[in-house]
Amino acid sequence: MDSTIKNDKTKVSLNEKSINHIGKVKSKYILKRIFNHIFNKKLLEIIRYNKKMQNRLNISIKTYMKLAFYFSSIEIEIIPSKIKFGKFINITEFEKIFYHIYFNDNNIEIKNKYAIKEEDNVEKIKIIVNYQIKSFEKLFQFCDCIKSINFKKFSRININNMSYMFYGCTNLKSLNLSNFITYNVKYMSHMFANCSSLEKLDLSNFNTENVYNMSYMFSGCLSLKKLKISNFKTNKTNNMSFMFYKCSSLKEINLSNFNTENVTNMEYMFYHCSSLKELDVNNFNTNKLENIICMFYGCSSLKKLDLSKFKKNKKIKDQPYA
Repeated sequence: MDSTIKNDKTKVSLNEKSINHIGKVKSKYILKRIFNHIFNKKLLEIIRYNKKMQNRLNISIKTYMKLAFYFSSIEIEIIPSKIKFGKFINITEFEKIFYHIYFNDNNIEIKNKYAIKEEDNVEKIKIIVNYQIKSFEKLFQFCDCIKSINFKKFSRININNMSYMFYGCTNLKSLNLSNFITYNVKYMSHMFANCSSLEKLDLSNFNTENVYNMSYMFSGCLSLKKLKISNFKTNKTNNMSFMFYKCSSLKEINLSNFNTENVTNMEYMFYHCSSLKELDVNNFNTNKLENIICMFYGCSSLKKLDLSKFKKNKKIKDQPYA
């Protein structure tokens, strides 16, 4: 099976046989983590530059590096709200060399440019992140000028931390994460917390099988009416406290795929989910559960709640559910 890869002015033909030569090769220069789904839907290991490997692929080192960037970069499109002044991204001194930011399709130096003013007249911000970044922790935290975020391209499986990623984005109304890859993510606590203007969120493509912490994940999403998390795998998750805290507009939550066998903390999990009309937690395994304080407190619209299969752990003692 032959495949052609295009990147800017680069056009390279690779075949399945040549790709199979790529594996873990010891060298000090990390060039890329590349996806093999283009060929047979499998992920390649991290590869390092090696002259023999370059020769096998029969491409120049310049092209090799271009392909490395192409298959491991992330492209984010941001639509800002019309406010007088607002932050749109959090980048550390170390990280900023790996971020390329464009305002209205014009390249802008980002040394001191993490926010925009009304007079900048910015209608669209494009951010391209290269393959060095491994954590998105607090990336958009308190970025109050963001109205919409669209992850147009996401070709990285190295990202391991997304906690506080969108925390406090109070003006965020639209969020497209359909291209997200979350296989290696371990931390999602406070990820969407206090996104008080967000009305719907589709996370049906999220792979959460390695996530340990989901506490406060949707806490304070006051306007959230639709939430798709039915595909969540939570077999490694140990903390779900405050997960849906004050999600007062949610009428239903599908938790049928949740595996809670390792969860120890569910305190305030559904606290003041006042619009929730039904909730099925019959599949919950509570063998390791230690904290359930105010778990269902303020769920005033719930007509019935079957907790007959909840097994009280000795450590729980007499803590109230509600």
